[in-house]
Amino acid sequence: MSASAPLFTGPVAVDGWTVHALCDGEFRLDGGAMWGVVPANLWRAMTPPAQDNTIRMALRPFLARRGDRVVVIEGGVGARWSDKLRRMYQIEGGGGLATSLAACGVATEDVTDVVLSHCHWDHIGALVIDGERGPTPLFPRARHFAPEIEIQRCLAPDHVRKGSYRPEDLEPLRAAGLLHALETTPSTRGTGERVAEPVPGITVHVLGGHSDGVSTIAVGDLSAPGPGNAAVFWSDVVPTTHHVQPPYIMAYDIDVVRSFDVRSRWLDEAARKGWIGLFYHDPDIAFARVTRDGRRFGVQPLA
Repeated sequence: MSASAPLFTGPVAVDGWTVHALCDGEFRLDGGAMWGVVPANLWRAMTPPAQDNTIRMALRPFLARRGDRVVVIEGGVGARWSDKLRRMYQIEGGGGLATSLAACGVATEDVTDVVLSHCHWDHIGALVIDGERGPTPLFPRARHFAPEIEIQRCLAPDHVRKGSYRPEDLEPLRAAGLLHALETTPSTRGTGERVAEPVPGITVHVLGGHSDGVSTIAVGDLSAPGPGNAAVFWSDVVPTTHHVQPPYIMAYDIDVVRSFDVRSRWLDEAARKGWIGLFYHDPDIAFARVTRDGRRFGVQPLA
């Protein structure tokens, strides 16, 4: 699908949930970093870079509604950026999450829950806005859930991780009593994984690899047979539809071996079960199923 093709933003029906793709703008990151050891002639054909070697990256949270639950999955990048950093990351449209929700008929006060895959700045920055008395939560009535290790890393990042986290993105949520660490239990889905269900019908699977606690977020029942019963928010486990081959791992990932392991298992199961994929960073495709042809994976966009 080309960048000029209409972007399908939903809604998609999944196990009683209605899921919309939202928008908090775009930014750009170095193409080599986004593709790791993948040869440049391969990734440049899939994600053509600008003269500065950067590639387009969407900032796409999702809205899931069922009954009285109004859930935002992931938190955008926001508008609290200096001119220097805005230019560095070429952020365009950050701070538009509330407007995107309004287009779906949802006010910020209507959101009941926010579920986060991890706490890197490009995934949570829009959750705090500048209010009259300083930084304040965008969703004042919502419970905000994140993996405990990600909360710890964000609030007190070490030297290796400090470039990926901003404590000021979480401190106002914690001060307001809205921040909750996920209560996880060992998962039967794979060695070392842990799972939590912060909202009935939505599960967070803590995997690690890209970051210490990066997770996939499932809407619906992953164990149910047949397509359409579950959707998976891939977060940075599979950042774009171009990254569906297990070795296509970002240089940003802190544990490449772990990343390859969890990506291999999850992509294989997604292809077998026909889960609907929700892609955060792909600028052209929001919803797509993972397919498999022999040893290679592919994608089938929803239309």
